[in-house]
Amino acid sequence: MLFSKFRSPKSVTHNGRKLADILAAHARFIAGEPGGAQADLSGADLTRVALEKGNLSRARLPSARLDGASLRWCKFTSADLSQASLRGADLRNSDLTEANLSGADLTEADVSGSELFRADLTAAVAHKANFRGANLRLAKLAGADFSGADMNISSLREVDLSQARMEGADTSTAVFHAGNKARP
Repeated sequence: MLFSKFRSPKSVTHNGRKLADILAAHARFIAGEPGGAQADLSGADLTRVALEKGNLSRARLPSARLDGASLRWCKFTSADLSQASLRGADLRNSDLTEANLSGADLTEADVSGSELFRADLTAAVAHKANFRGANLRLAKLAGADFSGADMNISSLREVDLSQARMEGADTSTAVFHAGNKARP
């Protein structure tokens, strides 16, 4: 029998509760239905968990470990992922609009095609991460480390890159100003 490299939400627990139950209550919370509760996954070990197309909007995930997780097409709108570890996570085509990723570790994560409009990546680490085609318009990137990252075809309009590290980052086709292509 072959084993999946990803863990199912049914097999993961946090603070004595199954992740699947936490996500179901969060879905009711998002929908404004009775019995709903905002997901609080602070410090949770969600390493290699499979959550494709999940809705974690407004969820609390500070200091959570999501290394190697499959998070494609997930909604993290206004979610708190501060200090979270997302090393090698697959976040392709996810919605991280206004998400708090301050201090998060996105080393070698694939964030290509994702929406990060007004996201906070202050002091985040994204070594060799793939942001190809991502929208980072109005994102807070001050003090972030994008060393070796692929930022091609990404929108970096109206961003604060003060004290951001971009050594070896490929920004050759990134858009920095409306109508202009510029390099930091």
